[in-house]
Amino acid sequence: MNDSKNPYGDEEDEWDEPEEGYETEEEANAAAAAEAAALNKRDAPKQDAQRQQAGQPELHDGVRLQKVMASAGVASRRASEDMITSGRVRVNGEVVRELGRRVDPDNDEIAVDNVAVQLDTTRVYIVLNKPVGVVSSLMDEHGRPDLREFTNQFEERLFNVGRLDSETSGLLILTNDGDLAHVLAHPSFGVMKTYIAKVHGRVTPQTIAALTTGVDLEDGFIAADKARLLENQGGGNFSLVEVTLHSGRNRIVRRMLKEVGHPVVDLVRRSFGPIMLGSQRIGTMRDLTKDELGQLLTLSRASKAREKADSERAAADAAGGPKAAGASGRDARG
Repeated sequence: MNDSKNPYGDEEDEWDEPEEGYETEEEANAAAAAEAAALNKRDAPKQDAQRQQAGQPELHDGVRLQKVMASAGVASRRASEDMITSGRVRVNGEVVRELGRRVDPDNDEIAVDNVAVQLDTTRVYIVLNKPVGVVSSLMDEHGRPDLREFTNQFEERLFNVGRLDSETSGLLILTNDGDLAHVLAHPSFGVMKTYIAKVHGRVTPQTIAALTTGVDLEDGFIAADKARLLENQGGGNFSLVEVTLHSGRNRIVRRMLKEVGHPVVDLVRRSFGPIMLGSQRIGTMRDLTKDELGQLLTLSRASKAREKADSERAAADAAGGPKAAGASGRDARG
C-alpha cells in the first residue's frame, strides 16, 4: 500500500506498489495528478492573499506587462520595457511590443526569449538530493525516515513530485505548484529521467542494445529511451550504466537491469526533465535557478498545449463521426 499522502502522484519508477484501489501505477498516477490540480485550485484564495501581502499586483485587474515582469523578478521595469519593445516578450504565444499592454497574471502566460516566466512568486521549487534510507513519503506509517526532515524547513506546504524508493538516491523535486506537478507526475506527458546504476558483472555493448531494443517483463514490454556503458570496474565485477527513460512503472530501472543479467547495486537519479543534479551533495536542497524553472514551465506549457490539441481533435472526430455516418446513410438512401 502506498503510504504517501502526496497528492502530486507517485509516477517514478522506484515506487513500491500501486495505490490501493487502482490496478496499475498509471491509473494511480493519473488520479493523483488530477487531485494535484484540484488542490491547486482549492488553495487559490489563500495564495491570492499571500500575493497581496508580498506586494504583488492584483490578479484580477489588468496590470501593465512591464510591471508584472518586474514583480516576477524578470528584470527591472525599465529593462522589461526594453525587452518588450525589442520583441522578446510573448503573451499567450503572441509577440507584444506595446508598452501599454495590460495582462492578467492569474490567467495570461508570459514568455521571454521563448522561455516561460512564473508570475506567481508564492510558488516554491526545490531540488533535493535524496539520501538512501529516506522514504518518499510525507508521513511514513512505519516510522521510517521520510521527507518531513526536508519539507518541515519551509513555511509552505510542499510535496514531492514522484518518488524514489528508500534504496535509491538522487534528484527529487519538492514544490507547492499543483499545475506544474500535474505535468511532471502524469505518465501521459512522458518526462525523461536519467539514472546511473552500479550493477553486478561486466556490461557489454550487446547488453546496452538489449536495453534500448526492449525486454519483456511480467507487466509488459519496456525499452529504455537511451542507455550507455560508462565504465567497467573492479576487474569486471561491476559496471556503471546510464539509463534514460520516460516510463513511470514501478522499479522499472532495477527490473530491466536484472532482466538482462545485471542486478543493481546502487542507483542514483541524475536528472528529471531539464533539471540536473550536478555536483549537489547528498541530503542537501537548493532552489531551482530561474533558467531551470523557465525550462520546466516551458516544458509544462508545451505538454499542456499538446494535451489540449489532442483533446480538441478527439472531440472534433467524435462530433464529426456521427455526422459523416448520417450523411453517408442519406447518400445510400438517395
